Amino acid sequence: MSPFRLTRTLPEDATDAALRADVLNGLTRTPKTLPPKWFYDAHGSELFDRITELPEYYPTRAEREILLGRAAEIAAASGARALVELGSGSSDKTRHLLDAMPELHAYVPVDVSESALRQAGEALVAERPGLEVHALIADFTAGIRLPETPGARLVAFLGGTIGNLVPEERAAFLTSVRALLAPGDALLLGTDLVKDESVLVAAYDDAAGVTAAFNKNVLSVMNRELGADFDPGAFDHVALWDAEREWIEMRLRSRTAQTVKVPALDLAVDFAAGEELRTEVSAKFRREGVTAELAAAGLDLTHWWTDAEGRFALSLSVAG
Repeated sequence: MSPFRLTRTLPEDATDAALRADVLNGLTRTPKTLPPKWFYDAHGSELFDRITELPEYYPTRAEREILLGRAAEIAAASGARALVELGSGSSDKTRHLLDAMPELHAYVPVDVSESALRQAGEALVAERPGLEVHALIADFTAGIRLPETPGARLVAFLGGTIGNLVPEERAAFLTSVRALLAPGDALLLGTDLVKDESVLVAAYDDAAGVTAAFNKNVLSVMNRELGADFDPGAFDHVALWDAEREWIEMRLRSRTAQTVKVPALDLAVDFAAGEELRTEVSAKFRREGVTAELAAAGLDLTHWWTDAEGRFALSLSVAG
């Protein structure tokens, strides 16, 4: 059996269909919204990589600190023989876990990007003889079916990405993950924690303007893929802390009254001066809230690790 396999569970045109549906739904509602997954074309992914290196953007460093310092504890607590990663991307952070799991037999990265899966998977099997990598081209938010793997599985959802889901979406997602877990399996979940507003806002509105460019990239994606005529210069990047919901919102604020055409959808979208398009929610968490949300999905939190400054947490939970 080849050490690297790739299985497509999404139709070839699924990404285009999803973009059309999200743009049509999001730009015709009030207030206007778009899901953050459309930031991540090739240029958007490059911009996000730059964001993770900015002094203001702490989450990546904080999570890496936990993985480097606690990977052996995580591996021992999970007892896993297979690692499943949802939204695996380049699998860079995963290497810290793999290094701490010498008994691991299989790695199952799940992502919508075939190129990212292929590049990361082929590199991993070259680096780690004996490790089987079975990559899935799939949308983990839409429910997935995992391949057979030996022994207990650790399902990892890192990076604080769960914060991009609103509460109802988080509840549905965690319930779907619970359905994937057999007795002995576990979930490793990354959550960014509530902290001072100034620290949070700076992380999403850096002085160099990289996050602003990242935010506006969604306009370029719609221009390229749907023939839209958005002028990124006609919108301002906005990052706000919602203290009641305890989440950051990224928005694009129209500088003037304008009409944008989206020919692929036969759509004309009016923006009033100052009107905002919400492009991302990034929820921040407290331990008690994470425990409650996991419990509501049938998962029991058993371990909790944070970085030294208490900015970010990795939690381990098992089926209740």
